[in-house]
Amino acid sequence: MSSAAAARALREVRWQDLAELADLETELFGAEAWSLPSWWGELAGRPRRECFLAEDDEGIVGYAVLDHGGEVSDVMTIAVLPRARRTGLGRRLLEELVTRARTAGAQRLLLEVRADNAAARGLYAARGFSHLQTRRGYYPGGGDALVLALDLMESA
Repeated sequence: MSSAAAARALREVRWQDLAELADLETELFGAEAWSLPSWWGELAGRPRRECFLAEDDEGIVGYAVLDHGGEVSDVMTIAVLPRARRTGLGRRLLEELVTRARTAGAQRLLLEVRADNAAARGLYAARGFSHLQTRRGYYPGGGDALVLALDLMESA
């Protein structure tokens, strides 16, 4: 399966995936990465949490985690590996998050994104997310986080 085809093949995260996910987190997010114990906590946090991923022949190419909190769901993480970027996978993962949040009854979807992550900000803006607030110095090293929201009642 090519990385582009992986955008159509999503599956739930299994405990056997966690070590690879923790390694990918470090590769992608450095000091901000979730550790292996953090991933165990995310997976064990169900039914509030939904963790899913996309694969190609080389392994995991993207993943996302959603937290359901009633009327509001939160995107905990969404990531696409460099080899699968610009294939539509980020958009596919985001649409899956939106669908799952709606299915769970959420009226709004929230997320935080690094202010300097232009690619992610473009993805979220194209989907209709709006800026709620800025959290100054939120990330390790002092990076700002933008809190974004999508009204699920209006964006159908």
